[in-house]
Amino acid sequence: MAKTEPEPRRDPRTDHLLTPENCIVALIDYQPEQYATITSSTREEIDLNVVALCKLATAYGVPVVLSTVGVGMGVNEGTAQRIRDELPGVEEIDRTGVNAWEDPDFHEAIESSRRRKVVIAGLWTEVCLAFPTLDMLAAGYDVHPVADAVGGISRVAHERAFDRMIAAGARPVTAISFGAELMRNWARPDSDNLRKVMRWYFPERQRLGLGG
Repeated sequence: MAKTEPEPRRDPRTDHLLTPENCIVALIDYQPEQYATITSSTREEIDLNVVALCKLATAYGVPVVLSTVGVGMGVNEGTAQRIRDELPGVEEIDRTGVNAWEDPDFHEAIESSRRRKVVIAGLWTEVCLAFPTLDMLAAGYDVHPVADAVGGISRVAHERAFDRMIAAGARPVTAISFGAELMRNWARPDSDNLRKVMRWYFPERQRLGLGG
């Protein structure tokens, strides 16, 4: 017998998996100065996946917190325009410190959402991603670093940062796995949100010659 109806939906606010209703996305320091020092991945691959993350968050109505460092001090530029274009209406929260969780405005943006699951990505993996991840885990948040949308100054730095975050309780995801976790069932009316992103993502990935 053909199955055409979705299975019963679990409570989206208490589900232990990610849902559009129970998570928030945090993007940290996707700035030219950070990109210039990344060697654990290519900018093309990072951009592909962080843009996919933005598209998915927008499509499923997941709140996004966007942070930069050093813009107000005049030492860094703001978020890369390609990412800003995917997040209309999302204001940057600038900081002076490397750990976003120590910035009161960033901290408040996460806490005021009342969402305890944080999907987080940032440059560098070993600093601007790892430090707030460790702090949020210590504060009782369920934190999901997006492994293919981030990068460190070396592969060793990137990988050891993930070891450290995982040991502390982080639960890594990837950009497309995040979308699948939000969507959950192909028979749901909103499944086209993921389909549309995938129709863009896989041809773009092939165009860029990305594999592995």
